[in-house]
Amino acid sequence: MDTNAFFREATIRICGNLEIEVALWECLKYLKSIIPVDSINLSVWEPDISSLRVIARATDSRGEKTDTLVPMSGTAKTYMEKMHERFKITSWPDTDIINDSTAEAGMREITKRFDLIESSLMHLILETVGRPLCSILLIKQGKNIYMESHAQILNVLKEPLSIAMSNALKHREMLKLKELLADDNQYLHGELWRISGDEIIGMDFGLKDVMHKVSHVAGLDSPVLLLGETGSGKDVIANAIHYLSPRREGPFIKVNCGAIPESLIDSELFGHEKGAFTGAVTQKRGYFERADRGTIFLDEIGELPPQAQVRLLWVLQDKQIERVGGTKTLDLDIRILAATNRDLKDMVTQNQFREDLWFRLNVFPVHVPPLRQRKIDIPALLQHLILKKAKELKLPAVPKIAQGAIDPLMEYAWPGNVRELANIVERALILNPGGPLVFENLQQAGRQVPDSG
Repeated sequence: MDTNAFFREATIRICGNLEIEVALWECLKYLKSIIPVDSINLSVWEPDISSLRVIARATDSRGEKTDTLVPMSGTAKTYMEKMHERFKITSWPDTDIINDSTAEAGMREITKRFDLIESSLMHLILETVGRPLCSILLIKQGKNIYMESHAQILNVLKEPLSIAMSNALKHREMLKLKELLADDNQYLHGELWRISGDEIIGMDFGLKDVMHKVSHVAGLDSPVLLLGETGSGKDVIANAIHYLSPRREGPFIKVNCGAIPESLIDSELFGHEKGAFTGAVTQKRGYFERADRGTIFLDEIGELPPQAQVRLLWVLQDKQIERVGGTKTLDLDIRILAATNRDLKDMVTQNQFREDLWFRLNVFPVHVPPLRQRKIDIPALLQHLILKKAKELKLPAVPKIAQGAIDPLMEYAWPGNVRELANIVERALILNPGGPLVFENLQQAGRQVPDSG
């Protein structure tokens, strides 16, 4: 079996639909040609009420959301509690094969409750956001069905299955919130937006390494250089660094260095005194001064002209500025974040960027991967962007996605990265605000003017 091809095909089915029961059913139909399986269950352990909640299941005929609560007691409860305690300490090992559930008392009681005593099982713990104890269970009638080769196949799918389960749990949280706050629509919309909008989409999967670095540097004052293609989300990571830092209550000033005319850049960045030049009729505080006691984010840092690079180096070294036309030195308490889609080291070689400034900025570089290298995040990003854009467009309801509509998104190369995905989502909502949404002509729909990112 070609493992890469299997992973790709299975992932398309698992992450190809935001309705978890449909995704599970598509996955089952594909797996049946490779692994002996009659049905699949997704479940989460709820320790506060000592119950196992089955979120969804799939059989030959259909997939269904079940939300079935199965209370545990006696040896079954003890078995689940021990599993939960172990999982809180460390990640669970690979797929567990249970060809005879009667061999262990706790498992025997659990399988009795689900009428699975005469079945073979494969059980895989999933890594989900917040680390609740979630698992997928493959079921085949008869004993001694599963072999180690089957378990190895299921292990390959741990990451996409974990993402699907995380999204399903988030969806449940939204539905619960909707039920609780149905009488207060304004508050409801705000809370739904908070759940889907404030987090870094992919922080547990495609951006896991990035967020690991962020967690190390956020609490410090060291400069951070964010590297990555246009539209990859460097600005989102800069936001995260600021709001995870002790400076979160201070200002967060964003500056697009490529959008400021060269003749105005000193005045915009450092401010000016009244009468410093023709038209300077009042004193002006620049971006750096406005960022005092907070963070300044210099996007497209590679576009700074040489003279501004000299003054920026002074700020990095001494945390001081002078307004244009002024003689007074101003001390600043700021943190500097910078981003670029250019190769600054190559620009140094070409004498287009100061080497000493590059050394100062490059204390803690963070590379933000392009979307084509983290396609595993596309379903969650899609859900987030549909919610966001539907709100911006003031749609009365959030439309659903057409069956199979995510498949081409998983195959596309995404030259415009997350920004291109956002453009495509907005276009689909404009064309078909009532749904179901389809995403066609990706290259035409995604064309855009290059921007910072």
